[in-house]
Amino acid sequence: LCPQVPELEKATVRIRQPERVRGIIRSLREQGAAKLQVVSDFDMTLSRFGCNGRRCPTSHNILETSRAVSEDSRKKLKDLLHYYYPIEIDPNRTLEEKCPLMVEWWTRAQELLVQQKIRKDDIAQIVRESEAMLRDGFKEFFDQLHKNNVPLFIFSAGVGDVLEEIIRQASVFYSNVNVVSNYMDFDDDGVLTHFKGPLIHTYNKNNTVLQGTGYFQQLSTRTNIILLGDSMGDLTMADGIPSVENILKIGFLNDKVEERRGQYLEAYDIVLESDETLDVVNGILRYILTE
Repeated sequence: LCPQVPELEKATVRIRQPERVRGIIRSLREQGAAKLQVVSDFDMTLSRFGCNGRRCPTSHNILETSRAVSEDSRKKLKDLLHYYYPIEIDPNRTLEEKCPLMVEWWTRAQELLVQQKIRKDDIAQIVRESEAMLRDGFKEFFDQLHKNNVPLFIFSAGVGDVLEEIIRQASVFYSNVNVVSNYMDFDDDGVLTHFKGPLIHTYNKNNTVLQGTGYFQQLSTRTNIILLGDSMGDLTMADGIPSVENILKIGFLNDKVEERRGQYLEAYDIVLESDETLDVVNGILRYILTE
């Protein structure tokens, strides 16, 4: 496909339109670091989906299964997951049907977490004790972007305080990293009182929740985008960007691979099936950013 990016030959890689992908990658390289930005989801995209046959936790899971949450609330949160998650991934339901149900799920989960009176000071320890893992190759990914002054915009429906802490503990929270997510609000004693708005769920990751942040406006010269996601909801993450010249969409297909392959190949330029690494992304970045 692209001899300069041998990682694209990995067995986990699927591409529906190789010619088109080759053209985008070539354009990204020709225009270089100064025009590039990376827009990425966090949970199950930058963080791992599984390890040794076990599921890795999302930023929500990390809180929900921590000692900060009571046994009873843990069970209630699990029940919410079992009820709403099948709706989230149901290919036969429309976005109009899903959106209000996602708002309902996130709101109910956040209310349960607020009842736990979680302390701000405990978050670092909660993350330390969790099984959170970033994908293999994360250090090279963050380092390359930082070294070349390429902005990394993380857009997450998870818990911002938790995912920032994961990145911090991995020692890769650089100045070029910007996060938009669901953040907790604490009182003067450092106790969680509510979550700050606007609520971000799987299907509203677009410019509606970015209005007023002005983030993409500051980067108006960065018209080339690499977008990383693991769900259909992640495809709209770049919608707030004023003018896009080239966009390369890379999707991690972590689960129910056979069943969802067709849908992912339609939506993403490059699909990575059950691949727990950032090898392909790093290979493409290396090619684009190397003089």
